[in-house]
Amino acid sequence: MTENMAKMIDHTLLKPEATEEQIIQLCREAKQYGFASVCVNPAWVKAAARELSGTDVRVCTVIGFPLGATTPETKAFETNNAIENGAGEVDMVINIGALKSGDDELVERDIRAVVEAAAGKALVKVIIETALLTDEEKVRACQLAVKAGADYVKTSTGFSGGGATVEDVALMRRTVGDKAGVKASGGVRDRETAEAMIAAGATRIGTSSGVAIVRGQTGGAGY
Repeated sequence: MTENMAKMIDHTLLKPEATEEQIIQLCREAKQYGFASVCVNPAWVKAAARELSGTDVRVCTVIGFPLGATTPETKAFETNNAIENGAGEVDMVINIGALKSGDDELVERDIRAVVEAAAGKALVKVIIETALLTDEEKVRACQLAVKAGADYVKTSTGFSGGGATVEDVALMRRTVGDKAGVKASGGVRDRETAEAMIAAGATRIGTSSGVAIVRGQTGGAGY
């Protein structure tokens, strides 16, 4: 196993039907295995923060999720609210339609709104939704995220028909160099896949199969 892989995993539960009991269980698993964070929808941030109080497991949440089609102002409000509720990391979805329309100014402004709202309080990861982009668009999205001051670029929401691939992770790493982290998410369900993503340049793994991965097993269908 890649050494200390647990510390690279965002233990994730973003299903709309997730219950409070399941969120608490997610947090307990994160404490048990020493994951980097739990990633939950904004409505569960307070509950996760209470459960993880006094530990070094961070609470991660999602912004503009899963479509990315809200305004920069809305995403900034979501970010502020999430941080007030206890989030230490936010994974925001870019305005995918704006990127595909060639409106790089709006995409950068959208990302920067979240970066400025989170400044000094939370890490920002930028979900570019690789399954919907050409390679050229993936490169532009990563460049805009770095320009706007994001901490990470991230492959996928897991909700748009495709997840992380080794090729996309490698492309994203080449694009950002050492200026940002790379998070592989969507479809990473076993240790072999996680290790391949890390070898390609990923520094975080977003997965609902974190327990299975650190145990050397294969997780079920999910994020």
